[in-house]
Amino acid sequence: MSAQAEPAGASGPAAAVAGTAGSAGPEVVGGPAVGTRRRVRSFSLVAGGLIVALIIVTALVALIWTPYPALAVDPAGRLAGSSGAHLLGTDQYGRDVLSRLMSGARITLYTGFISVLVATAVGIPAGLVAALYGGVVGQAVLRLTDILYGFPALLAAIALSAALGASTTTAMIAIGVAYIPVFVRVTRANALGVLASEYVMAARAYGRRPWAIVRRHVLPNIATTIVVQMCLLFSLAILAEAALDYLGLGTRPPAPSWGSMLQQAQGYLHSDPALSLWPGLAVFVVVLGFSLLGDGLAELFDVRARR
Repeated sequence: MSAQAEPAGASGPAAAVAGTAGSAGPEVVGGPAVGTRRRVRSFSLVAGGLIVALIIVTALVALIWTPYPALAVDPAGRLAGSSGAHLLGTDQYGRDVLSRLMSGARITLYTGFISVLVATAVGIPAGLVAALYGGVVGQAVLRLTDILYGFPALLAAIALSAALGASTTTAMIAIGVAYIPVFVRVTRANALGVLASEYVMAARAYGRRPWAIVRRHVLPNIATTIVVQMCLLFSLAILAEAALDYLGLGTRPPAPSWGSMLQQAQGYLHSDPALSLWPGLAVFVVVLGFSLLGDGLAELFDVRARR
C-alpha cells in the first residue's frame, strides 16, 4: 500500500529527477552563449539597418536638394578645404564634394538595385528549373552556371563592359550577369531541400502540378534565404560598381559616381588626400551597412528556424 501512495508524495526519486530536469531548462535557454549571440545578432541587424536607412534617405534627399548643383564648376574655389560654405571642401574643378557624394549615393544605390534585380530575375527561375526537373535540363543549367562561375565576378563584369561600352546601364547589366550563378546555386540547393519534404510529396500524390507546388510551397520557404542573399550581394554589387567606375568602365564623368570621384582624386593624394578619403569612406560605409544587414537577417532567420 505504501508503494502505491509514494508517487503522490513530494519526495522520492521521481520528484528529484523531475526537479533536476525542470531546473536544467532555464539554464540552457538563458545561458551566456545564447545571450551573446542574441546581442551580436541585434547589433548587426540594427547597425546595418540604420546605415542602409541613412544612405537611402540621403539618396532620396539628393533627388530634390543638394547644397550646390553637383556639376557646378567654380575655378576660383578649387581644392578648397572644409569650411562653412563647403563642409567637405571642393574638388579640382571647384565642385562641392558633399553635393557630389549625395548625388553619387543615388547612382550607387540605383546601380546596385538593378544589378541584383537582373541577377535574381535570371538566377532564381534557372535554379528552380534545375531543382524541379533535374536530369538533362538540370545538368544543362548547372553547366552553364559553371561556365559563368569560372570567371571572377569583377573580371566578367569588366569583360562585358569592355565589349558593350562604358556606361551606367552596361555596368548594371555586367554586374547582374556576373552574380547570376550565385542565385542559381542558392535557389537550387534550398529548393531541393523543400521538394524532398513530406508535405511536398503529399501534394504530388494529391495531383498538384509542379509549378503550383513551387508557387505554394517552395518559394515561401526559400524566400528568407533569397532576401538575405540579396542583401549580401547588394554590397558586393556596390563594390563592383565602384571598381568599374574607377577603371572607367562604368558611369562616365562628369556624373558624380563614387568610383569616378576616387579615380579623379588619385592625382591629388599628396596635396589634398581628403578628395579620395570621402568617396572611399562612402563606399566602405555602404558596403559595411548592407553586409551587416545581411548577416543580421541570416542569423535572425536561422535562430527562428532552429526554434
